[in-house]
Amino acid sequence: MALQDKTLVCRDCGREFIFTAGEQEFYMSRGLESEPTRCKECRLERRRGRSGERFGGAREMHSAICAACGKECEVPFEPRGDRPVYCSECFTKMRSNR
Repeated sequence: MALQDKTLVCRDCGREFIFTAGEQEFYMSRGLESEPTRCKECRLERRRGRSGERFGGAREMHSAICAACGKECEVPFEPRGDRPVYCSECFTKMRSNR
């Protein structure tokens, strides 16, 4: 039985998109059983958002004082006060000493 193009509706933007026979073959070759739920544009946008957070994009930084050397630094989390915070240099030194 030959695969045929299917029209699906994107769960994010609500637009229709074509799930081509070639894409269906690719999904089957990878063992993927579910059809895509997002159009190509929404999938790309979603990927860009995730990678931006993971690889240095739009990340909120917080000021802190290093518990080892006393210099001011920025960290990617809000210091709570009950645990020491280290600048990147001191943190790297501590990790290599373990």
